[in-house]
Amino acid sequence: MAEEAQAPATVRHAEEVMGTVFSFDVRGGEPDAVRAALAEAVAGLHRADALFSTYREDSEVSRLARDELDVSRCAPEVAEVLELAAEAERVSEGWFSTRYRGSLDPTGIVKGWAAERAARLLAALAGVRGVSVNGGGDVQLLGAPEPQRAWRVGVSDPLRPGGLAAVVSAAGTAELAVATSGTAERGAHIVDPRTGRSAVTDLVAVTVVGPRLTFVDCWATAAFAMGSRAGLDWLESLPDVEALLITAGDEVRCTGGLAARLG
Repeated sequence: MAEEAQAPATVRHAEEVMGTVFSFDVRGGEPDAVRAALAEAVAGLHRADALFSTYREDSEVSRLARDELDVSRCAPEVAEVLELAAEAERVSEGWFSTRYRGSLDPTGIVKGWAAERAARLLAALAGVRGVSVNGGGDVQLLGAPEPQRAWRVGVSDPLRPGGLAAVVSAAGTAELAVATSGTAERGAHIVDPRTGRSAVTDLVAVTVVGPRLTFVDCWATAAFAMGSRAGLDWLESLPDVEALLITAGDEVRCTGGLAARLG
């Protein structure tokens, strides 16, 4: 009973935005204050959608792509995201790119960035102990849900619908993100930036684990396009990053430190 009395308050919410569902789980804090911050976080997601959607003719990214705007006249979030995307492109040696079939398209980084930003806004609230924001299966975790219990994320098995390939634990760290790129949910949607066509790869899924969803989302996309051998070698070279790669032949390959993150 004593443990139950100490359990932090829980506020949960699901929001349909950016063509997917964002799920929030916030532990601790004063519930009314958490709900107010949650409303701000959700508004931020809708604002990001309005700014970055390539499906909206009037979005700032669409207008940038048509040379109707330059970055200096855009909302500050646009410059921030493009700067982060340029860093991801540099680190991945061009395997992550904001050019999609010749046109500006930073949506490969926007969802992870928006989810991470929403999570950090909520985690900064007084009394909040733990935050989980899941944006269409890519998750940013901060803090912990309860004392002595860590956040855990199930990684879907792309070859066995309904099954899990692994369970990732955030034990021992204050921030952890998990992102997966693959063909199971959306088909062959990942583009090889060298050719502008769908990536030809032996992989069906890449799951990347690291501190920041903004970047692990980009790393999963880049590694998928590289293929299992080059992708694994590159992911091994990144600091504070672990990964699980699954091939079409049902081979499972992982970075050396992934085992410490499973549980």
